[in-house]
Amino acid sequence: MENFDRKQLKYTKTDISLSGYPLSEILSKNKTPLYIYSETILENNFSKFTLAIKKNKQDGLVCFAMKSNNNLEVLKTLANLGAGADIVSGGELKQALKAGISADKIVFSGVGKTEEEISLGIKKGIYSFNIESVEELELINAVSKKLKKTARVAFRLNPKVHAKTHKHISTGYKTHKFGMLQKDILDVVKKEALWTNVKLVGLSVHIGSQLTCLDATLSAVKRLCLCAKKLNTDLEFIDVGGGLGVNYTADSNAPTVLDYITKVNNIITEYFPQIKVVYEPGRKISASAGFFVTKIIRTKTSEDCRFLVVDGGMNDFVRPSLYDAFHEIYPSRKSKKLVPTDIVGPICETADCFGTNRKLPLLEKDDYIIIADTGAYGHTMSSTYNMRRLPKEIFLAK
Repeated sequence: MENFDRKQLKYTKTDISLSGYPLSEILSKNKTPLYIYSETILENNFSKFTLAIKKNKQDGLVCFAMKSNNNLEVLKTLANLGAGADIVSGGELKQALKAGISADKIVFSGVGKTEEEISLGIKKGIYSFNIESVEELELINAVSKKLKKTARVAFRLNPKVHAKTHKHISTGYKTHKFGMLQKDILDVVKKEALWTNVKLVGLSVHIGSQLTCLDATLSAVKRLCLCAKKLNTDLEFIDVGGGLGVNYTADSNAPTVLDYITKVNNIITEYFPQIKVVYEPGRKISASAGFFVTKIIRTKTSEDCRFLVVDGGMNDFVRPSLYDAFHEIYPSRKSKKLVPTDIVGPICETADCFGTNRKLPLLEKDDYIIIADTGAYGHTMSSTYNMRRLPKEIFLAK
């Protein structure tokens, strides 16, 4: 099953290894809490996209969604594999370029692009700005005119579909702040004054994250194609966004990359037999390539409740507390005797909990736990809440 491959996590008699690196060796040089990324898993995940694109005989560009993971070594690895970047800030643009990602493979999304960020993107010559409002188009045109340049833009369509995902990461309905409705897109293309220094090169859509059912995605892609036809202009590309879900549990059944790209391609080729297709995956590439390691500070019991208090907190890894997200948790040592356990952090919030009622060995102070699939929306969402230091990141090269 995709994204639930634990071959890179192996137990020995005295240790546990991640991608062939003994955990004890890593921890002898680094303090917890920390993130560990595997180059092997990262490359394997990216290759699923390139192989699926090739199998569908498609002109495809994979722009990694940097909001999921902006680690420089991760980005360098993906750049060497030919990846572009989907960015949402000027900071991410600078990091992408620093990692060696070519500007002409960068798409800039987000509803709040500032004049400074737009100016930087135009100067660097990025592939496209994904336009999310009429006002944004007006600003990009004005900035381009001032710089005596022509900016490449694509409208981000809001397709008015409900994605089956957490409400905080659903982005494709009219009540969400993202994208533009079809009628607004068709109206604004007629306003010649807004197009003096911008060129319409594409149309994009993105309806949310951790999408495990393709129904809404395919509906959105079809509406995107229909909108593109109504524009009555030659487009260079169709951008189908990202958000493809991963298997955080052994019994989940997220779509495979090949299934996803094949179904998307079947819809697009029905309307556009020859057109470039841009993908913006993040989680599907980086999630399973990351592990969050934290040390047990102490144990605590409260009647029949057993707690492991660890040195990592919700400030380091916020997904469980923010989204009620489930992540598999592995102990640093195995035992046949397992007991129901809650894993909690040091932050002064009840929500500071990584897992409840998990069956774990009777772990003790100075043992470790490894939280899997934390390579996406882990370190990028960390903070210094409670005046704590940001967790370190380790990259395990092949």
